[in-house]
Amino acid sequence: MLDIREQATFADYFLICNGENERQLQALADGLIEKAKQATQILADGVEGEPRSGWLLIDFGDLVVHLFSPQKRDYYNLEDLWDEAHIILHMQ
Repeated sequence: MLDIREQATFADYFLICNGENERQLQALADGLIEKAKQATQILADGVEGEPRSGWLLIDFGDLVVHLFSPQKRDYYNLEDLWDEAHIILHMQ
């Protein structure tokens, strides 16, 4: 999770996750959307991308979630692109 408040005005945080295949990417997206709705009553403002493309973006307003296949995550390399952002959480 990256804190991008000092670098961007469109969001406060990026959450960047991997899914190993299309089914896992879809399950992650569905789970995040449902859990946010149940736990906080927050609905996603939008979802972009498709699991088959290896990239999904879920816009929760201040939080933007990026779900990548490992290949797409390496290609887009958001951690390096946003290298001035503060890393809040890093899990493997």
